[in-house]
Parts: sequence; C-alpha cells; structure tokens
Amino acid sequence: MPPSDGMPGALPSMWRAVKRGYRAEPRLLVTSFALSLLATLPDALFPLWLKLLAEGAVSHRREQVAAASIALALSVAGTWCLRIVSSRAQQRFRDRVMVALEAHLARLLATISTIAHYERSEYLDRLSILRNQVFALGLLYWSLFMTCGWLLRVGVTLVLLVSIHPVLALVAVAALPAVASSMWRPGVERAVDERVAPGLRLARHLFDTGTTAAPAKEVRVMRIAERLKRERRDAWQQGYEAVAAVRWTSALCHAAAWALFGAVYVAAVAFVAREVGTTGSVLLVLAAGSRLSSYIGGAVAEIGYLRGNWLHGSRRLAWLEDYAASESRAGGAVVPSRIRAGIRFEHVSFTYPGTATPALDDVNLHLKPGSVVAIVGENGAGKTTLVKLLCGLYRPTGGRILVDDQDVARMAPEAWRARLSGAFQDFFKFEFSAGQSVGLGDLPRLDDEAAVCRAVGRAGADDVIAQLPAGLATQLGTTWTNGADLSFGQWQKLALSRAFMRDDPLLLLLDEPTAALDADAEHALFERYAAAARRDGEALAGRIVVLVSHRFSTVRMADWIVVLDGASALEAGSHDELMARGGRYAELYGIQAAAFS
Repeated sequence: MPPSDGMPGALPSMWRAVKRGYRAEPRLLVTSFALSLLATLPDALFPLWLKLLAEGAVSHRREQVAAASIALALSVAGTWCLRIVSSRAQQRFRDRVMVALEAHLARLLATISTIAHYERSEYLDRLSILRNQVFALGLLYWSLFMTCGWLLRVGVTLVLLVSIHPVLALVAVAALPAVASSMWRPGVERAVDERVAPGLRLARHLFDTGTTAAPAKEVRVMRIAERLKRERRDAWQQGYEAVAAVRWTSALCHAAAWALFGAVYVAAVAFVAREVGTTGSVLLVLAAGSRLSSYIGGAVAEIGYLRGNWLHGSRRLAWLEDYAASESRAGGAVVPSRIRAGIRFEHVSFTYPGTATPALDDVNLHLKPGSVVAIVGENGAGKTTLVKLLCGLYRPTGGRILVDDQDVARMAPEAWRARLSGAFQDFFKFEFSAGQSVGLGDLPRLDDEAAVCRAVGRAGADDVIAQLPAGLATQLGTTWTNGADLSFGQWQKLALSRAFMRDDPLLLLLDEPTAALDADAEHALFERYAAAARRDGEALAGRIVVLVSHRFSTVRMADWIVVLDGASALEAGSHDELMARGGRYAELYGIQAAAFS
C-alpha cells in the first residue's frame, strides 16, 4: 500500500538517494564507506585487549601482557588515525555530492513543464522544506555510514559479551525499547513539523514583509509594522507550542527506555562478578557494557536522524523526481514550422488546484494564423489563465488545445516553448547586464548585440538604454556594485524587449506587458510593432499574436477580439463587429471611452 501522504516509501527513497550519490561520486562513496567501517574496529576491540591484559597480569604471563599492551596502544592510535582519515574522505565526498544534489534539485524544478507545484499549498510546503534541507541531504550519506559503523560496533561488542556468558545477550534485548523509541520519536516529531509548516511559512513571510526593501514603503505608510510583528509572533508561537508538546512527550518515553537498559546493564555486571568471577571477564563486561550503551546510543541517534530528517528529505526528493517525470511526459505530436490551420480551443476548461470554481469553463475559440488576437474582460475573467494554458504552464482539466490539429499536451514542452515568446504583467527583474536581461529572450543569441538592439527598438526601450551609464553593459539592480536603479516602467520595457528577441515565434503572447505605460504610449508602441511586423513578414503569416490588455484604444487594433466573462468566451469578432452587436464588448468600450472623454 502506498504511503498515505502521497510520497514514495522511506526505504526505497533512501536507496534512490544512495544510488544517485554513487552515480555522482562512485569511488569516493565506496572509499568513504569502507573507511567508516574500518575505523570502528579498533575501538570495538578495546575491551578484548583489556581482558587479555588483566588475565596476563593475574597469571603473570609477560608475553600476553606485552601483546595485549601493544594491541591496546594500536587500538587507541588506530582509532584516532582512521577516524581522521575517514573524516577527511567523507568531508570530500559530502562536498562533492552536495553540489551534485543541488544541481539535481535545480534541474528538476527548472524542467517541470507546468507550474502547479509553485501554486499548490501542499506542494509548496514540501518544496520549502526540501530547499531548506538540500544541505542536510548531503549529510545523508555521512549519517548512513555512521549508522553502519555504530551497528558494526554493537555487533562486535555483543559477540564479546556472549563469549563470557550467553545470558549477557539480554543486555542487547534490553536495548530494544530504546531503539524502538528512537525510531518512533523522530517520526512523530516530523509529523508535527509537517502539520505546522504552513504556519511557520506564514511566520517567515510576515518576517520578510517587515524586514525587506520591497514592501518597506507601504509598511511604513500604512503603519502596519507592529501588526506584522504581532501576527508573526502568534504564527510562530502556535507552531512552536505544538512541536514543544510532542518533544516533551517523546523525550519522557525515550528516557524511560534508557533507564530500563541501565538497570539491565547493572544487573549484568553483578551477574558476571558472581557467576564467572574472573578479573578479565569482569573488566570486559564493564568496558564492553559501557561501550555498548554509547554504541547503541550513537546508532539509535543516527537512525533517528535518518528517519526524522534525511530519510524524509530523500522521500521529498524522490517525490519531486516522480512528479517531474510525470509532468514532463509528452506524446509524439510535432511542433509545426508555421501555423497553417490556426489554434483551436475545444471545450477547454481549467480549475486551479485546491479551488472549486473554474477559471475557464467550456471555452471554444479559433485563433487564425496571421492574426493579432486581443483578449479582454474584467479582472478574474480568465485572461491570464488562457495565456498560461497556451504556454503549456498548465494542462486543461477539460477539453484540449490544438495547434494545426496537434494537441499541445502531446508536444514536448521544450520544443513548443522554443517557438513561443512572451511578456507578462508579473515579469521578473533579471539583475544581469541590461544586454543580457534582454538577450535572455532568445538564449542562443544572448550576446548578439545587434539582435538585442533590434528587440530594444521594437519594444520602444531605446530611451531606457540611452539613460544607462554603460548602455547595454550596465549592471542592473542596486544590490550589486555600480548597479543601476530602474523604475517599474523601465523594467517593464526591458521585459517587453525580451519578448521581441525572437524574430519568428509561432506565438507571441503579450499579457498586460505595458501596464506601467500610459495609454498613448501603449497604443503607439503596438501600432509601431504591428506596422513593422506587416512590413517584415507577409502580415504575420504563419504566426499569431495574442494581446491581453485592459485598454480598448490598443485592443481595437486587433484583427480578432475575444471577450471573456465569468470564465467563458462570451463573444468574439472584430472591433466593428462587436460594436455593431451591442453586447458586452460594446458596453465595456463605452464605459472606458466615457471615462476618458
């Protein structure tokens, strides 16, 4: 039966992590493991040499005393030497494998074709913990090696004890409650950590809101700093109290288990002193028994860490690997070189994960090749959702999107997106040089200054570059040395320039890309772009431009206008057709025209 939390099983996940470490650094892994086991033997054999030394001294056998003394010295020196060598080897392995794990995690997150994992709360909690534990994942191997080393010590010590008398095996039996407690304790505590993760994430969000630059102006103007501090403290306190209560309970159970082991150990020493009676046997039991408690303590502590931290981290990593594999599957649909039949929405519906209300509901559209299509509607009508579906960032929950009769869901995401270009209202501020920030729009031409300049011209961002101290070579972002500070509108122009880097995208998506510009500037920009596109390429033949805008002076330039209302495509047509129809578009156009008259 699969785990109830939807993640892969613990042991299979850890085994997958071990195999990944082996693939990354096979020689270092084997060397580190072998050295960690070898380093355990000198210390574990110490009670045996002590027994032989005592027996030799009592029976006046000088050769035995000398041999035992040399063995004791070698055990001490060997333990110290092997521990240092083993520690250095493991440190080197950890450093190298941690880099490999970080790269693996980054690759997984970057190559997932959809973005649902960034917007579902349960996935966000897992990813938040996984990102925080990426360093701990590098320690997984060290902990696993240490666990094997402790268990080897326990095995050697038990053999020594049983060689004195078989009944001493009960000492190991008495340790089982402590082992069980150590196995149970981290799992219970981790379950509480998972339960309170949303609250702790809220506490972190409130802390960042109150202490970072982006919200600083509004925090001060609205005077909400004290409220943020109070709510952050309350969110953290609720999570901490739940964790603290479970930790106290588990600690008491764990202490009781170790008290039982201590009582049995004392009884074992008394039994040997009475029934066996030899000095060497008593010394062996004293030395081996005391070591056994520390060995078992070390073993159960490492097992606890494995289960409570690194084992759960490996489960999250295995879940992410499975999720990435499932989200990246594609059929054999081929991305066309030119769009001939157009893009069709056939009964497309979409509901965001964790919600019940559809963002799009039974949408049927035909976007013709060579056209500029405008999407309009009030906030929440589904405009941005439609753009996300076209990008393949989500898959429809119902219906399908066809490009020349090929389902987008069956196209390889990388191949489809290689033919897309877009600018979005929630664009990211890439703090590279200005030229690189624009050139990222077409990665193979990242450093092609001529291509970058053309894209800047298309976006009307020449004035932005002209104001920068070193032009395209200027470092952007005030957090960097000599970094230039840009206004929101300037950043938005650079984002629009990125969208214009590709000369012949099949689909150009412009989702409110000029919201920071005034209406006249936006209209002039798109009028210039449309004119240039028609001059350069057979009136956009074989391509489609999708424009989302709330400004009808820009929208009216489009060849085809789609009106979304209540998650449905209410009407579609040219500006003149929709105005003549007197429907929702005409109503919205009239309202906006009246506002500017």
